Amino acid sequence: MTSVMWEPRQAPVPDQPKEPRWWQAPPRPTWEEKPSQAGLAGKGLALSLAVLAILFPLWIVVVTSLSSRKTIDEAGGLVMVPKGITFIAYQELLSGGQVTRATVISVLVTLVGTAFSMTVSVLCAYGLSRTGSLGHRWILMTLLATMFFSAGLIPTYLLVQTLGLTDTYLALILPSAVSVFNILVLRGFFTGISQELIDSARIDGAGDIRILWQIVMPLSRAVIAVITLFYAVGYWSAWFNASLYLNDQDMMPLQNVMIQLVQKQEAPVGLGQAIKTGQLSGLAVQMAVMVMALLPVAVLSPFVQKHFKKGMLTGAVKG
Repeated sequence: MTSVMWEPRQAPVPDQPKEPRWWQAPPRPTWEEKPSQAGLAGKGLALSLAVLAILFPLWIVVVTSLSSRKTIDEAGGLVMVPKGITFIAYQELLSGGQVTRATVISVLVTLVGTAFSMTVSVLCAYGLSRTGSLGHRWILMTLLATMFFSAGLIPTYLLVQTLGLTDTYLALILPSAVSVFNILVLRGFFTGISQELIDSARIDGAGDIRILWQIVMPLSRAVIAVITLFYAVGYWSAWFNASLYLNDQDMMPLQNVMIQLVQKQEAPVGLGQAIKTGQLSGLAVQMAVMVMALLPVAVLSPFVQKHFKKGMLTGAVKG
């Protein structure tokens, strides 16, 4: 009788994926494939609805601000379909009363505050981006700690009061002059600049200020434009510092006047008589002030939009 030796069976080897030939394009991920016609139609519909949801309220605000009192009364409030255009609300607001003064204050605070904040942030970020600078690691850790721990509102108010900044325009700038987040974004971008380029400038005799002004800042236009927009929008939209540190109504910026008008239903100085006599609609005045507050941001944002993606992503990734 012949004995048969048992041999273990080998598991089948799975087919290995074939490498694409040199004339064949490698397979692409699903999200990089060309979308179908249904997908394109769905994306177009979703974007159209999103744009409509954003523009429709703005349209109502603008149309109401340009409508007469009769048109607003006939519509029962907000106007969606314009029936004649009048600029009486804007004329009254810009005729030299409280709103005009508040607009000038907001513009000046925004310009001065943005310039001061950008100067401090750029200098601080550049110093922290140089690894050989004095105490840069301890300063960086201290700045990071302020992002997680805060002294609180009462100590901040007592500090501003002790420094004698209450009822001054400096109280609208100094308490919120520097953002650690913005400094970190700038530092991340500055760190990514070639060290050989900076070393060659030092060999040619350039100092730190000249290197920052003539080399680093021209190469960082994108991130500087984005951070400038952040600071400018922050100063323009700020209202809390004014309500906390200012007692004089004549020093209030535009945002605080808008709060008084929209939420507290208080007419600005100089417009109360016009609203009472029926020459002007209080709702049109409210909408006009809202348009004036939104207009600068809406005008400046498209000019900075092209730098937004490059400035934010590059600074965040390299930091």
